[in-house]
Amino acid sequence: MQQSEAIALIEKGITNELPQHWVDLGCGNGTFTFALASLLPPESNITAIDKTQQYFPAFSGNVKIDFRKVDFVNEAIGATSLDGLLMANSLHFVADKPKLIKQLEKVFKGDPKLLIVEYDTIKSNPWVPYPISFQKLEIEFTLLGYKISKLAQAPSRFGGIIYSAIALK
Repeated sequence: MQQSEAIALIEKGITNELPQHWVDLGCGNGTFTFALASLLPPESNITAIDKTQQYFPAFSGNVKIDFRKVDFVNEAIGATSLDGLLMANSLHFVADKPKLIKQLEKVFKGDPKLLIVEYDTIKSNPWVPYPISFQKLEIEFTLLGYKISKLAQAPSRFGGIIYSAIALK
């Protein structure tokens, strides 16, 4: 995915003009980390988290990006006082989504704000072991007390649709 495509998927989820602290869970090579960084106000901070060591090129904006090697499914993420949490193509690696979301609620400085990007499918495969369609996301997060809004969708290069949504409590 190109960074411009990633920006188009998440840009409606960034609405505050004050500096913010976000975590990108399952950041991979940083496509969505850099998309998020390009959208956040100056002086913001992103903690990029992945279970595999990542090496990002320098970011030329006014947003600080720190990397932490953490298996967020099985370990505490080590970040607190968050304004937002991005999960771009990472929630489908989590078998017990409600358990993870309840744990993550403790790291926000206010009400939780989760920006989610996922494949709109119910069919699992080796790369998407625990898929979460938009319909399933709405059901599971509503049961946890969240309001879900779809932000955007686009064709996936792997077939089907990829969507973005914001979950607010």
